[in-house]
Amino acid sequence: MSLPIPQIIISCEDGILVQEVDEGQPCLACTDHCPGFSLHVWRNTCQNCKCPRELHDVYNENFVNVRDRLGWKRQDDPSLQVSKEKTLREGFTWVPPGLSSQKIEEYMDQLPNHKVPRIGTPGEKYRDMQLIRQLPKQDLSIDYNKNMFEEIEKREFQIFRDLRDQVAMDIGMVKDSPVAINCYYCKGEIDVDDLVVYASKAGNEVCWHPACFVCEACEELLVDLTYCYHAKHIYCERHYAETIRPRCPACDELIFSGEYTKAMDQNYHTDHLACWNCDKQLVACRYILKEEHPYCIPCYQQLFAHNCVECSKPIGPDYKDLSYKDYHWHEECFKCVSCQKSLVDQPFAPKNNAIYCADCHDENFAARCDGCQQPFRGGMKKFEYKGKQWHDNCFTCSECQQPIGNMSFIPRDELVICVPCYEANYAQRCTKCAGVINKGGIAYKSTPWHKECFTCSNCDKMLSGEKFTSRDEKPFCGDCYGELFAKKCCRCTQPITGIGGTKFISFEERHWHSDCFVCYKCNASMVGRGFLMNGDDIVCPECGR
Repeated sequence: MSLPIPQIIISCEDGILVQEVDEGQPCLACTDHCPGFSLHVWRNTCQNCKCPRELHDVYNENFVNVRDRLGWKRQDDPSLQVSKEKTLREGFTWVPPGLSSQKIEEYMDQLPNHKVPRIGTPGEKYRDMQLIRQLPKQDLSIDYNKNMFEEIEKREFQIFRDLRDQVAMDIGMVKDSPVAINCYYCKGEIDVDDLVVYASKAGNEVCWHPACFVCEACEELLVDLTYCYHAKHIYCERHYAETIRPRCPACDELIFSGEYTKAMDQNYHTDHLACWNCDKQLVACRYILKEEHPYCIPCYQQLFAHNCVECSKPIGPDYKDLSYKDYHWHEECFKCVSCQKSLVDQPFAPKNNAIYCADCHDENFAARCDGCQQPFRGGMKKFEYKGKQWHDNCFTCSECQQPIGNMSFIPRDELVICVPCYEANYAQRCTKCAGVINKGGIAYKSTPWHKECFTCSNCDKMLSGEKFTSRDEKPFCGDCYGELFAKKCCRCTQPITGIGGTKFISFEERHWHSDCFVCYKCNASMVGRGFLMNGDDIVCPECGR
């Protein structure tokens, strides 16, 4: 069996003004967390989720004429009337009165898409919400003011309502502009015959673009063109009323009592400045603001206070709450877990869900020097080499024990040696000059030489990249060796050096280059052939005959 949904019904002299369905409506902010709207005893909120009434899916059950909602009597002027049948026939929940179907579409085209009150669109819901928001029922009827107990308050309310309806409030009219003019709101140009909105309370000399006819305070489109004119500005009824009377943010009603409480830059009925959780009155009591709502001390501590990591007790509002990431401590509990030193305003380091002072953290967890085995503390230089690490003063030469710092060094097995010590004790030295060979050396017969020191023993010509030979363990260039030690060719008289694999022929203490061993008469090669001697010459058998 389904239960009936309660309705809010406002009546006036002409009958029913509006039917708003709110009880049990889902919350648009909390979604599944709220079982449905249930009005708080005196707040304008849901007692289930504490969200404001307008955040729930409140809607107007039947067709709403704004004049009926305001409690105004119908006027005889047809231009001010629009029937329910015509409105629905045009496909909207409201249309400006006195316009043709073409002009209605022209007017709606100038509004933001999501605010056009077309049936079955977000604009329909937007209008419902603005009717409830801009024209609150408690501003329109004394029957919905739950906190108005004194007769003087009721009289003040009636005076406020009468003056508002007579002096400030009216409904705008949409017409073609008879002249070129500027919009009162945006100052933009309006051409002749453009659709504009007139507000009679502001005079016929000013007008607005349809999309510019908005409340000065909330900047929302004035619902169904209903406005209040005050101090040369137009407002929705809600914000106009708040320029005249203070509004209690708790119950959302205007305050007509001579006594009320001011707190957090807002005005409250005296008994409505109360804890957001338990409704305890907070006048002359301590309270704490949380997300713009006041809480008494016990409720705040129960709902929001953190438990101290050290002592597990709640951190009340009278204590400092020291926090790091998701952990919280009392001020006196915020100390090193190892030495118990207070860490308030001191550097600290977290480790394994505990906190340590810098010294204890370094002593227990910091990397240690492979030289002195002491920890690396914050700000210290660290030198790393082959997976080991040292302090600045511990990274020293294994020979002279002096810190290497940023100087170059040379590794030797597992040791590091500064360049001077390495050159003095381990570096190769030139056989000729005894200087250290840093780079580009030459090795000859297992002895090292500087490139520039490896020269001919006779003429000092550099032998690097040149052909050379040796005599008595000394290097000679080809020219010097030939001049000093080589045999001479009997034919060309040039030295026979053998450099590069040169072949030569010997006969009876006489020597020839292979290419020079030819017949002295016909120049035929005698290599591998028989030959005859003719004095010092050699001849082939044919020439010898």
